[in-house]
Amino acid sequence: MTILRHIDPEKDREAILRIWKEIGWLDKGKEDIFDILLGSEGSNYVAEIHGTPECHVTTIKGDLHYIEKKLPLSVVASVLTSTVARRQGLAAKLTAKAIAEAVSDGAYLSALGIFDQGFYNQLGYGTGSYENWVFFDPASLIAEKLVKAPTRITKDDWKKVHRSRLNRMKHHGMVDLNHETDTRLEMIWPTNSFGLGYYDDDGELTHHIFFRADNLHDSKYIVQWMTYQNREQFMELISVMKSLSDQINMIVMKEPPGIHFQDMLRRPFRHRRITKDSKYENKMTSSAYWQMRILDLESCIEAFSCPGPTLRFNLSLRDPIEKLMEKNAPWKGLSGDHTVSLGVESGISHVKRRGLPVLKASINAFTRMWLGVRNASSLAMTDEFHAPPSLLKELDYAIRLPIPHPDWDF
Repeated sequence: MTILRHIDPEKDREAILRIWKEIGWLDKGKEDIFDILLGSEGSNYVAEIHGTPECHVTTIKGDLHYIEKKLPLSVVASVLTSTVARRQGLAAKLTAKAIAEAVSDGAYLSALGIFDQGFYNQLGYGTGSYENWVFFDPASLIAEKLVKAPTRITKDDWKKVHRSRLNRMKHHGMVDLNHETDTRLEMIWPTNSFGLGYYDDDGELTHHIFFRADNLHDSKYIVQWMTYQNREQFMELISVMKSLSDQINMIVMKEPPGIHFQDMLRRPFRHRRITKDSKYENKMTSSAYWQMRILDLESCIEAFSCPGPTLRFNLSLRDPIEKLMEKNAPWKGLSGDHTVSLGVESGISHVKRRGLPVLKASINAFTRMWLGVRNASSLAMTDEFHAPPSLLKELDYAIRLPIPHPDWDF
């Protein structure tokens, strides 16, 4: 018999800890980190088989910055299944339960990181934007000489670091995780991590970089994140990175939202040629490793705004999550027929109107269009997204958003 439920921290601790170690997510000696995770502000669920938890799901609260608005977001932070419970659908069913509870808790959207594309599609998630990872020699950075030395940031500064992350410059598609414990866990999880940054006169950390290194003697640093509030602070952090080039041969970082990082590199193609196939090869890679789905359709449509005449169409949505929901679940997904209006003020009614063009789509694909990951014509080529050519063109024109980048891994 399988039971899906909230955790009992004391009763379930050892079973959940066993799962984490069994699948290789927690090394020996890291139990203190696990206890912080289990005692954090997130919501924890387990799937119990024969009286023993064999699957564990955690969700945490955050916000998505959508155009000029801040929308409540639920992030699925972890999904783990023991080796004795694979291929039984536990992970999908337990995640579906967690999503339904996030809806009742007021979340407009849900997001997660993926181990591979395909599995979470059954829960209605659509693939997000490509994230670019830049591998570069800090000596090649175009930056002014560092004028003011940064302050060292340690793992004890997690509260200040979290505030700095929340106060960073915002762009469309950015995510904030609300609870400072989330930042603390990200700082203490790596073995070798440290930060460099700057404080204002009031003692607030205004801008900083947080690094980790697989081996501090390996001459390669990885940027976990960087925060800044304006161009001057961004350029100062670039100078900090360049100042490390006497001993560091490579920095790896995710391209910051709104920044074309190649602009910051001197002779990037030359560096790529001369380092090709070496340990410190300068390059750029891309991956779309996060997904998102709409939970509150009405609120998300109302959050959209665009200039010009109002576009109206019928929307026939399919939500695959309904197949995974418990019979008594108060929310069973977003399948249904609607009329959508997109304009300066946008809205939705839950009836179809005669004479309007029809868009038939999965919630996965519709979320991608609404978020700005891909336009309607592109989705019609590769996703479950079908509409007359004239409607596709109108949607392309109406929904012209910056490419979304969460800038906070989950």
